[in-house]
Amino acid sequence: MLFQPVDPQIEACGPTGDQSLLCSTVFRLTDDHDWAEFADHFTGPLRILVILLVAYVVVRLGHQVIKRIVRRLETGDTESRIDTLRRRTGLALLDSSDEMPSVRRIQRAQTIGVVLRSVVSAVVWTIALLTALGELGIELAPLIAGAGVVGIALAFGAQTIVRDFLTGLFMLLEDQYGVGDVIDTGVAIGTVEGVSLRTTRLRDFDGVVWHVPNGEIKRVGNQSQQWSRALLDIPVAYNTDVATATDVIKRVADELWHDPDYEGLILAEPEVWGVEELAGDRLVLRLMAKTRPREQWKVARELRARIKAAFDEAGIEVPKS
Repeated sequence: MLFQPVDPQIEACGPTGDQSLLCSTVFRLTDDHDWAEFADHFTGPLRILVILLVAYVVVRLGHQVIKRIVRRLETGDTESRIDTLRRRTGLALLDSSDEMPSVRRIQRAQTIGVVLRSVVSAVVWTIALLTALGELGIELAPLIAGAGVVGIALAFGAQTIVRDFLTGLFMLLEDQYGVGDVIDTGVAIGTVEGVSLRTTRLRDFDGVVWHVPNGEIKRVGNQSQQWSRALLDIPVAYNTDVATATDVIKRVADELWHDPDYEGLILAEPEVWGVEELAGDRLVLRLMAKTRPREQWKVARELRARIKAAFDEAGIEVPKS
């Protein structure tokens, strides 16, 4: 019986279609069975090393691209494009102000950058890990099925955290509020000092700091977005002539509007809306002044002080009770 001689390369590296590049290359260079077989043992680890190296490079490149995007967002170069995109996609329930404060813009950009970097890292390294396990000969189907069960269990346990993160992400994209805004979250009212994907940090008017999970915020009242309104209900004695009191209030409000010290704080001509309430011993006149965001309280306090002085000068009485 005749035996066909076995190709030394096939004997060392296996069938032609299954030969590793490293083994066949070493055999061609050395023409040595032992060296080729020795090199073949390192094929698996070398492939895993290449997979991890490629994943690292992809992650680094992704982070660099995201860093450039975040830098452009921080400088405000792309803010108008983002606002246009948000309006077209229906994400902008309220248009943001024309000039977003730098602190707010930077924080928003950095938070979005953190989310994008985390997503890129998680996706790339997950794919790399699964590919590396496949190179080790591990069956991925049972592993993926088990990971799915564990993921469902974790999702049930961490659904509150997931809800906080998703809510925080949409709050940032919709620009519902930012650092420096005065908001009412239902849980607390105060000035926003910090916004993350999970929580919002507020400081109320008593100086108390509130950490509110974003998922707990069902509705937000923003008192300082775009413009604000100083609304004063001014009581006068019931027998006061309404026209006279209205003229005094309007004159004081117009003087403050044109006061150089308050230039730019009042955005439009103040309006006296008229009698808001009738009671047994008083009339209540309502004054409205449109102001810059967060300036309504300062304007209202100054208006009260000046109206009081003008009432004293004009002899207009204010109810004692």
